[in-house]
Amino acid sequence: MAPGQGRDFPLWLVVLGGALVWAFALALTSDVHAQILATLWKGLGVTLLVTATAFAGASALGLLLALGSLSRLWLVRQAVRLYVEVMRGIPIIVLLLYVAFVGVPLAVEAWNALGLAPLRTRAVPLLWRAVAALVLAYASFLAEVFRAGILSVDPGQIEAAKALGLNRVQRFRLIVAPQAFRVILPPYGNDFVAMVKDSSLVSVLGVTDVTQLGKVAAAGNFRYFETYNMVALIYLTLTVSLSLALRRLEERLRARAGAGPGRR
Repeated sequence: MAPGQGRDFPLWLVVLGGALVWAFALALTSDVHAQILATLWKGLGVTLLVTATAFAGASALGLLLALGSLSRLWLVRQAVRLYVEVMRGIPIIVLLLYVAFVGVPLAVEAWNALGLAPLRTRAVPLLWRAVAALVLAYASFLAEVFRAGILSVDPGQIEAAKALGLNRVQRFRLIVAPQAFRVILPPYGNDFVAMVKDSSLVSVLGVTDVTQLGKVAAAGNFRYFETYNMVALIYLTLTVSLSLALRRLEERLRARAGAGPGRR
């Protein structure tokens, strides 16, 4: 083995993978673990739905906020900064409760005051209230990620694109976005992994995700050790798999960028 290779060997991954295989094998051979896993499996779809929907919405809103923070209008920049600082300063669990039990009822009252089709607060499911709160929270983090990525692009390239007659949309799509993506991918991927974990907070609203079903199952069978081990196993499998996939994507992008157009 060459010097340095031992330090690069992913021993942590081997240990973690072995633990995960052992845990899944236990779930297949133990009736108790199998029953717990079957219960938790029903909430996996909700967890994935919350994560994917909330992160997509947060990405869209975060990009708009990032563009607003770079606006030439002073008032727009200040409004974006105010939003980012407020949202980043409030714990996500507090924001979940506020949106669910304060924000949505106020929005429904404002809607009904317009004289449009009457709407009841109960008509807005807790699932989508939770998603809205996660969108508002994570948009503030992603706005800073997108802003840093956009600012990392060489201004000279943008000026050259202007000289070629490209409009603002074309400059962003052809020049800014591809280069900014390589810069923001690591923090962007980290926020996505964090969203998987923070999606468990929707359980405080009674949304039947993996965490909520784990609490219900543990309260019914009193197998807290086994139940929460399986809950942790599911989240660990999701986050580690995503982290490895994102790391692989980063390596491929770096290799492609290092190859250059003349060497591919």
